[in-house]
Formats: sequence, structure tokens, C-alpha cells
Amino acid sequence: MDYLQKYEEWITNPYFDEKTKAELLSIKGDDKEIKERFYKDLEFGTGGLRGILGAGVNRMNIYTVRRATQGLANYIIKQGGEEKGVAIAFDSRRMSPEFALDSALCLAANGIKAYLFESLRPTPELSFALRELGCIAGIVITASHNPPEYNGYKVYWEDGAQITYPKDVEIISEVNAITDFSSSKTMAKEEALKAGLLKIIGEEIDEKYIAELKKLVVNPISDEGKKLKIVYSPLNGTGNLPVRRILKELGFDQVFIVPEQEHPDSEFTTVGYPNPEDPKVFTLGKKLADEVGADIILATDPDADRLGVQVRNDKGEFVLLNGNMTGALIAEYVFSQKAEHGTLPKNAALIKTIVTGNISTQIAAHYNAKLIEVLTGFKYIGEQIKLFEQSASNEFIFGYEESYGCLVGTHSRDKDAIVAVMTLCEAAAYYKAKGITLYEQMNRIYEKYGYFKEDLISITFKGIEGMEKIKSIMEEFRSNPPKNAGGYKVLKVRDYKLDTITDLETGNVRPTGLPKSDVLYFELSEDAWFAVRPSGTEPKIKFYFGVKGSSAEDSEERLGNLMNDKLFNIG
Repeated sequence: MDYLQKYEEWITNPYFDEKTKAELLSIKGDDKEIKERFYKDLEFGTGGLRGILGAGVNRMNIYTVRRATQGLANYIIKQGGEEKGVAIAFDSRRMSPEFALDSALCLAANGIKAYLFESLRPTPELSFALRELGCIAGIVITASHNPPEYNGYKVYWEDGAQITYPKDVEIISEVNAITDFSSSKTMAKEEALKAGLLKIIGEEIDEKYIAELKKLVVNPISDEGKKLKIVYSPLNGTGNLPVRRILKELGFDQVFIVPEQEHPDSEFTTVGYPNPEDPKVFTLGKKLADEVGADIILATDPDADRLGVQVRNDKGEFVLLNGNMTGALIAEYVFSQKAEHGTLPKNAALIKTIVTGNISTQIAAHYNAKLIEVLTGFKYIGEQIKLFEQSASNEFIFGYEESYGCLVGTHSRDKDAIVAVMTLCEAAAYYKAKGITLYEQMNRIYEKYGYFKEDLISITFKGIEGMEKIKSIMEEFRSNPPKNAGGYKVLKVRDYKLDTITDLETGNVRPTGLPKSDVLYFELSEDAWFAVRPSGTEPKIKFYFGVKGSSAEDSEERLGNLMNDKLFNIG
């Protein structure tokens, strides 16, 4: 069936509601728009769905969400896990409550108990909740930091992490097997409640989640530390209540919330693109911080699994820390303080993704911890925690990725901005009591381990043509790898799609040791590197860069030379 036939099916089939049909009739005759919506099914990838809201098979809507849930339900039943149930959380985006309820009712109609949060909750709390409730799976309705026209659907398994191989492939197969949308089951909410197949959860899980976070505190907050002035923005998402609560219970009473970004807003009116990596989201926070004389500014993305941080530099100006810097600050604090208190286990482990900066290698070595590299995606960090528990080989201490996500502790198996806020503020208070700012501590880390510096170029290519453009760029780098970049010599090429590491000097080839993924990593001379990969959640191709210099100025210059190489001039 071609895209026009699928379009006709949706506007004539009585299964689809009148509002959906009206939206589709409004684009009648617009062949390009019809093709965008119907040329393919919205892909249920290795983590779930993410796409633009709207009617059509290549859009996020009740019908594509229900189909995904039916596929998940079929898989759960084949696993014999229907008695365990599924936990469901959602964020502040358009249609998030509706998608969450519809998912719950589809599961209930299949005889699978659904535990649905009463209102919006952070993604990491869902990871915690499903393990606390003994569920076989979990669902989060969120598009993380994407623009407001997007939403998404993420699937977790009983270990609390997002699904990994082989379960991801097996669930995808079940979803793809559903070719008739009307075969997806549903039932009335009242019937599901009466049958005990739908249970609303809330405060009882919140209490347990916060209690677990408080167990992770290394140093109680001193009176001097309590003077720390914190400006915080939930970016109109899910972080507001849990962040304010944990900071208050730890003793921080100088916390100022950005009023325009405090309450849920599906349009993210003040920022549009609610990404804490973007300095523009801090505009209102900086204004408030200057008014109150704040030490730090914090912002969590809408589902509160990623944290952005701004600190005052030695001139008193606020500067944005990237994810590598925030991760290094937290890692050094947690490892150093556990070592000082004698609570750092001998088999401690630090985990990072392959595109995360290499200062973590130095930190792990300094504290005799095992460093493990995994593919991009926090689910691979969560998977390692499960493997540690099964083998008793290592004890997880900290994991992070350059895209502003990290995890302290094992209460969650996904990145957790709530615990990141808590730990970073604890660290800031600890250093403040010693007369040290976070900015100064960051420089101390560089002096201790080396002047590592990283950055990212992200280029958007939308639509069908954009997908082809991204594929062609990847193919060009794969088939014709550069010999030099930014004044550095390319020493090795890691192709995670082909599972090869090729030494360009000797020609030797060995496996990467990681699952296959469309990522190319180029090891350069003098501890520099760059990597290229398509985004798994947005129509973008991303270039990651890392260098090591002899000073802050030297690393800045080296990074600029690398990023400005003509290789990357493809926008």
C-alpha cells in the first residue's frame, strides 16, 4: 500500500475519529505533506517512538501509540509477564496525559495491570517505580528536550533500564507485525479501574523515591553551605516539585525558582526549544540570578533526566558548563569524598559513553576504579548496572554522557537530573564552605588531570530529503575516512556499525567489542578525537570533538582548529 492509499484508508475507515479525519482532509491535495505523514510508519526504534504530533502513520497520535502498546502487550504476554504489570509516567507535553492513559487502557484490555501516575513525573522516577512495584516493564510519554511539536514513547524493562538487545529487536518485531491499527485493544477507564487492571499511583512512590536519593548524600550540608544561593528552572516540565523538595529537605533554603518557567507549559512559551544544552534557556534564570546574587543556575529538561548548569567565573559572570564538565565535577566529588570517608569500594566502576570526554579515564585511574565505555544512550549504562548485579564483578558509582545526563547510585537505571541537582548542590555547598567556587573547582580538576576540552556540532536535516542527506554524509565518512583533521593525524577509525577498529598505520583490524551502532569514531594524534553519528531522536547529524591541551588557552585553540576543519563544513 503506497502513501496515498494509506491516506485514503485513514480518511475513510470508521475506526479513526472525526477529528483525525478533519485534520487529514485539511491537507487534501498537498502531496508533499501527505507523503511526509504516510510514506512510512513512525519507526519504533530501539528505545520506542519519537516524532511530530499529528494524524498519520508517521506521526505521534493515539493510534500509533496504541499500536506500539499493543505490540508491547503481545510481547509481555509471550514472556508470561502480564501478572507483574507495567508502570506508566508522562511529562508536560501536548497529549502526554492522553497518550499515557490510552497506553494504560490498551494494556488493561490485554489483561495486563497498568500502574499510571496521577500526574506528571520525572523519567527517572518511572525507572525507580517499576522496580519498586515489581513490574515487568515501564512506559514514559515524553520527547525529552525536543521542540513542543514533538512527543515520544520510551519503553523500559524490569531491570529499570530502557530496553536493550535482544528485547528491543523482539519488541520492535511485535509492533511491526501489527498492520491493522484497529486490531489494537482498548477499554473504558471505569471498567479498567473496576476490574483492578488500572491502578493510579503517586505520593507513595514519591516518598520512597526521595528517601532513596537522600541515602546518597556523602556530606551533610554545613551552615556555611546552606548559604548557597541557587536559581532553578524546571523549564515548564516535571522537575519542579521533586527538585524543590529534595533541596529543601537537605537544608538549602536559598532556592529561587524562575517564575515564568515554574509550572507545566506544553508550549514551552519562554524558550520554545527546552534544551538545557542551549544557553538561551538560561536567559530568565540569569536575570533572576543577578537580582538575588545567586551562586549557580540550574535547569532540568521537561522530563527531568538531564541537567544544565551555569556557574560564576572569576569575573563574576555566569558561564555554561557542558555535560562533560558537569559530569567531571560530580564524578570527582563523589569519588574523592567516598575515598576520604573510606566508603569507596575496591571494585568501583565509572561508566561513560563513547562520545563522552576522556577526562573520565583519568579520574577512574586516579581512584583505581574500572572505566567502562558503552554506546551512546543511557540505556547501555543502565544495562551495565544490571550486569554488575548479576556477576558481582563491580559496584556502580557514577555514569554519565556528554549530553547532560548522569546518574549517582542505582535507585534509577536511567539518567536522573533530580539526583544530579542534589549531588551538584551538595558539592557546591562543600566547596563553598572551603572558600572554593564550582568554577574554581573545575579548574582544579583540569590542573589535576589535564586540560581536556570538548564540543559538539549538531546539524538539522528535516524530512525525507534530510534523512537521505544524513545517510550520504555517514557513507562518505565511512567509505573515505580522512587521513588528517584540524592539524592532527588520524590514527585509528572505529566503525561501530561494522564492528571494526582499523589501525591506519598498520592496517590491523579488530572488533569494537560493543553492539552495532551507526557511529564513526576517529582517534587522532595527541589524545584528540572526533566522532560522527545520526541522532537517534531528532533529524540531526552530530559531530563530537575532543582535545587535550597544555593549558586552558591551548586546549581552546586546539579545539577551534579541529572544529573549523573543512571536513565539517556541510551545513
